[in-house]
Amino acid sequence: MDLKSGLYLVATPIGNLGDVSLRALETLNSVDQIACEDTRVTKKLLKSFAIATRLTSYHEYNAKRNRPKLIAKMLDGRALALVSDAGTPTICDPGYKLVRECITNNITITFLPGASASLSGLVLSGLPTDRFYFHGYLAPKQKKRKQELYDLNTIPTTIVIYETSERLMGALEDVLAVLGNREMALARELTKLYEEIKRGRVEEILKELYSNKKLKGEYVIVLGPKAAEVVVGDKELSKILLNRMEDMSLKDAVLEVASLTKRSRQEIYKIALAVKKVKKG
Repeated sequence: MDLKSGLYLVATPIGNLGDVSLRALETLNSVDQIACEDTRVTKKLLKSFAIATRLTSYHEYNAKRNRPKLIAKMLDGRALALVSDAGTPTICDPGYKLVRECITNNITITFLPGASASLSGLVLSGLPTDRFYFHGYLAPKQKKRKQELYDLNTIPTTIVIYETSERLMGALEDVLAVLGNREMALARELTKLYEEIKRGRVEEILKELYSNKKLKGEYVIVLGPKAAEVVVGDKELSKILLNRMEDMSLKDAVLEVASLTKRSRQEIYKIALAVKKVKKG
């Protein structure tokens, strides 16, 4: 297969090798070199299909240094492929910077579509897909993560997030506190033998995860759109808070009610304190 010089963005399987396309295999077998995140991971994929194309690493830590070398090769007439460890390249990796450099240098770019964890999770979620926002990974530190979530609370569509097993519980606890008890789906091992997807409200999925501490791998979190905000009077607000405080803390009740109304958290907190006082009395 003769290829023109340029960059070939090749999507690879996210778990099931059967998802790789014939066109992807032909391209990976025909390019002069493949730039990949982890050469060990890509080598396993190529070995499965008896492909022996040369590999070079291109990842977050060496992208700035290696990018000019890759551009020079393509300007010299070579065909290069870019792959990620799994899924579609340039999503949550430095590949987009290589694409920008190719555009600047008038280098031809070809995309070979395929698997995507974010789209797979979204499609399986059962949540609205007509409009959605992809956020990628949340910040690892709680303070910054919560700020990101407050920003996400202004987005009226379905939201797709990636998270690691180590940070999943903390992330979902912050989601509940900031975004409220939304509908959600949690997916892992997509396209693999033990593919798993949980659907429900954030709170109930958290409770289920608390009883199962064996969290492994990476997860796709799909959050449903926020409920429409409504204007609620003090009397009605007191009834809602009284009901919610039956099975959650005052703080959590305030956060949830605030996410559903146009009232400020400070206002709701004052009313919640009054409700608690009457309840005790």
